[in-house]
Amino acid sequence: MRILIVEDDINLNRQLAEALKEAGYVVDTAFDGEEGHFLGDTEPYDAIILDIGLPEMDGITVLEKWRGAGRATPVLILTARDRWSDKVAGIDAGADDYVAKPFHVEEVLARIRALIRRAAGHASSEIVCGPVRLDTKSSKATVDGKQLKLTSHEYRLLAYLMHHKGEVVSRTELVEHMYDQDFDRDSNTIEVFVGRLRKKMGVDLIETVRGLGYRIQAPTNAN
Repeated sequence: MRILIVEDDINLNRQLAEALKEAGYVVDTAFDGEEGHFLGDTEPYDAIILDIGLPEMDGITVLEKWRGAGRATPVLILTARDRWSDKVAGIDAGADDYVAKPFHVEEVLARIRALIRRAAGHASSEIVCGPVRLDTKSSKATVDGKQLKLTSHEYRLLAYLMHHKGEVVSRTELVEHMYDQDFDRDSNTIEVFVGRLRKKMGVDLIETVRGLGYRIQAPTNAN
């Protein structure tokens, strides 16, 4: 899963980025509204953290431009605690949720997890498909109750496919959501990670759809 942070406070931006990376996300950062708008308009993100008070272009304007262009990426806005008007303006502009400063990073992480789950149609923090269970809160995956030992890339791949279970996901889409903008992307590595995941899981879960990509089929009784 790939997150964009648009926050001009360098220390806060770094703090959020480090926490998200530790939680298993790929993170891109921007420090002003113009750069943030450009990234959110040209790169595919699973969620965006957007500060309201930004230089060059304020957060409300950035959000309005994204929504006006049809960008539906979930957006969590950061507001000042005593500025209720910012919260209202942000929600009216198309924000999905907000957090007031100062805040606990754990709250931001929880809200980001919830936004990504809801965008993919999942209500619970656990996504289940057959014997495989993905706990988005702890960033762990299990098969028949036994925890899988996955690398960060393997976890991201499995998490993205399980969030989008039942859908065919192309290699290009997987690459775009597994690596940040500066990474030397190679879609051929996806096949390697899929092979490793299949071996570690030991279950026939990931289907190759020839010429299109990969799919995790959702059992009719899955969450």
